[in-house]
Amino acid sequence: MNLLQRRLFMEHAKTFFLSMAVLLLFILMGRALQLRDMLLGLELSIWDTLRLFGYLSPFFLLIICPIACMLSVFLTFLRMSTDRELVALKAGGVSLYQMLPAPLFFSLLCTLFGFWISVYWQAWGMGHFRSEVLDIASSSARVVVQPGVFNKDVPDMVMFARKVDPVNGTLAGVMVEDRRAAGTTMTILAPDGSLDADYENGELIFLLKNGRSYTEKDNSLSIMGFQEYAVRLSFDSLFQGVDMGPVKPKEYTWQRLYDTQNELELQKTDPRMARKIVVERHKRHVFPIACMVLCIFVIPIATSFQGLKQQTGVLMALLLFLMYYSLLMLGISLGESGELNPAIGLWVPNVVFLLLGIYGMRLAAQERMPRITEYWNSRRGRKKKKEDKA
Repeated sequence: MNLLQRRLFMEHAKTFFLSMAVLLLFILMGRALQLRDMLLGLELSIWDTLRLFGYLSPFFLLIICPIACMLSVFLTFLRMSTDRELVALKAGGVSLYQMLPAPLFFSLLCTLFGFWISVYWQAWGMGHFRSEVLDIASSSARVVVQPGVFNKDVPDMVMFARKVDPVNGTLAGVMVEDRRAAGTTMTILAPDGSLDADYENGELIFLLKNGRSYTEKDNSLSIMGFQEYAVRLSFDSLFQGVDMGPVKPKEYTWQRLYDTQNELELQKTDPRMARKIVVERHKRHVFPIACMVLCIFVIPIATSFQGLKQQTGVLMALLLFLMYYSLLMLGISLGESGELNPAIGLWVPNVVFLLLGIYGMRLAAQERMPRITEYWNSRRGRKKKKEDKA
């Protein structure tokens, strides 16, 4: 029995790591196509691009982990069923229940790995991704704002600085003409200023000091002196595809996600954002636990497809996960819109698939699980015989 458990565990592990690597590669390639405007706009080096995708990896690994765990268990038992190993083991007195310790222990490790990503690495990766992009964009913006040149890259705005320090981002002799407000022209003059990034809101800040603003509206002119004046610009206005926006719940740390005081304040000011935080809180638990749920769900199914090819098995497993993921996405959508309690919408798929898995496991252990491939092959055989007779 110890030998059997070790062999099962090792086969699960090999398929799991292979599945994780392949799925992560495909997802990152798709993500690269989505971010191509940003990557080209910032003129990132290969090393910068690899580092950014490394920061994105924990977020995708949390989603990939359940399907990789599911694939590893499904394909292992499918191979054993196809090679008649399950029949031989059962003939030798080994029941299906006695084969479960290895896959259950393996799925438990995957669940713990998912929680490790959920608690620590997702927020770390997303936070570093945001900081890295905004740092690169901020440095590029200092290059874009060239000394002694009127910059018109931002629509309805003209920027000029007599001196620009691209390293520290300090400005001297600054003039900004802002016509973004309809019917209003604001001209701002300041002897000193600086360029900085607002990481929380994903914006570029022109911080001007000890200057004056001249506002022209409806044929009237108003003059105002200031010690500090901040001109905020979205990075997308300078670099296409770099509009990060405010920090999203998926970027929150575990502590911030469970900060009740902030949530109560958001419920008054931005109820939709508050619902997104609650949904994200449930997602951080649902995805890791899905590893164990889907493992239990697919074992009896794998025993039903005896003789199925590995390639077809992969497609079958992906189709099953798509069913689960579609239900989960529906629950997330309803939870964020407020039409359904997130605790119900996000946990129903896990509960349904777990109950189906337990029931299927009982049927498989009692040899009552339908042999789908045998039924399909026999039906095709009868149909062929009828055609030959005709």
